Amino acid sequence: MKNELIVDVQQNEITIALTENDRLQEVNKEEKNIDNYSVGNIYLGRVKKLLPALNAVFVDVGYEKEAFLHFLDLGSDFLTTQNYLSKAMSDRRKAPSMLRIQRMSTIGKEGQISDYLKVGDLLLVQVTKEPINTKGPRLTAEISIAGRNIVLIPFADKVMISSKIKRESERSRLKQLVQSIKPHGFGVIVRTSAEDKRVAELDNEMQILVKRWEETIHHVQHPKENPLIQNNKDKDVCLVCQEIGRTIGLIRDLFNPNFSAIHVNDEELYREVRQYVELIAPDSIKIVKHYKGSQPILDKYDITRQMKTGLGRIVGFKEGGYLVIDKTEALFSIDVNSGTKKVHEDQEENAFHFNMLAAEEIAHQLRLRDIGGIIIVDFIDMDSKEHQQQLYDKMKELMSRDRAKHNLLPLSKFGLMQITRQRVRPALEIDVMDTCPTCMGKGKVQPSIMLMDEIEKQLSTIRESYHGQVNMHLHPYVYSYVSRGWLRSLKRQWKKKYDVKTVEDQMLHMLDVKFYDEKGEKIVVEGENKL
Repeated sequence: MKNELIVDVQQNEITIALTENDRLQEVNKEEKNIDNYSVGNIYLGRVKKLLPALNAVFVDVGYEKEAFLHFLDLGSDFLTTQNYLSKAMSDRRKAPSMLRIQRMSTIGKEGQISDYLKVGDLLLVQVTKEPINTKGPRLTAEISIAGRNIVLIPFADKVMISSKIKRESERSRLKQLVQSIKPHGFGVIVRTSAEDKRVAELDNEMQILVKRWEETIHHVQHPKENPLIQNNKDKDVCLVCQEIGRTIGLIRDLFNPNFSAIHVNDEELYREVRQYVELIAPDSIKIVKHYKGSQPILDKYDITRQMKTGLGRIVGFKEGGYLVIDKTEALFSIDVNSGTKKVHEDQEENAFHFNMLAAEEIAHQLRLRDIGGIIIVDFIDMDSKEHQQQLYDKMKELMSRDRAKHNLLPLSKFGLMQITRQRVRPALEIDVMDTCPTCMGKGKVQPSIMLMDEIEKQLSTIRESYHGQVNMHLHPYVYSYVSRGWLRSLKRQWKKKYDVKTVEDQMLHMLDVKFYDEKGEKIVVEGENKL
């Protein structure tokens, strides 16, 4: 499998696109500033309000929206963390030693947050969910600092091995290895990527993560030396450790030997990415490439077209089927449609065929849009229990490749599948509609980049049921576009493939397409003029 990362750096925004075999799989957009919440950021916050009914508190971390912290997110070692923070704040000359810090009693899952926190208390917190709609960010007081192969957890003092590492001998080796190099007072989670890694590589990463923790405490003790500090009214409340950029984060989490290229169009970020890849995989340094072409990088690698065609409300998939994706306040709904096309005479077999095709596109869309929360999928009705089970098994198999935590339920008696998917940031929303060229902005039309694909679909549909002469009428602008290149023109390709004659028609609107038979009678096609 060929994996590529395309990074487009603009003045105020960075777009990161991940492709697998040239097909767009993930799109991330990141603002180019530090004045926003990011998953992984660590703050020194202050409790602003107790919520006894929810067993939670609101925490001020320096922004307009207060963040939410539940009792269960305090972590078992919360008292030890608070004790350490208290010592660090009372004596700012040097950081307290992790060797000498007093271990406090652990917190169970039963209890009230008001027994441990009161209004005005300072505490270290980390963002686990970005703000979504009207909700502020979600926090945890169990701090962790993620690396490529390991995750460092202050005060935990345990070593945990990823469950995806199956070999018992390797699990034992890694546990012994990490135990021998781990500093006192820290816990470690060994990630899947650490499998078969040498001790020197893991030890080097451990030192880097420990240094990040020491810098975090230094920023707590010396806010004047903190480059991340905001202009807050409360001088103690501030960002003390910023998560690495989303570009580096994706490389950290996704990088594997199958990565064939990382394209970056900004020189500064290119150097940063190159340095990081050199750190984690020196042999792969050549895959990082600085894009200097005049064509926009997202156009060059076909990302723009795939976003326009794949992120609209209606998304087509193989053999004429399509999905309708709608967002509500409470959930996402996905409706599966087969259109008018039939591949089997039997309705049950036809429904099963299109449902299986739809399952592939649904799994792809959930990942592409980063849809989280509750998702309801309305599949085409099937009576066969065997078909229903096969569809459920297929969805589980496809979703197993998804990095986000998720749960699936079998089809209900109404033919609905319920899915929950981890939501850590808002679902990707990109305006794929074009300004109407006729009314100049009073209305919206489907993206013009989809026009050629729509024409191809309509020609294919016509040829399935009609075998006579077909005349296709196009607006002069569109006619000029399909005629360019002559030998390699779309006009010539369609003539050869579908035996269609292309006609220039000035009476049409720009994105209109009409089909006529040899007698001049109109051929009606499902979906015609939806552009």
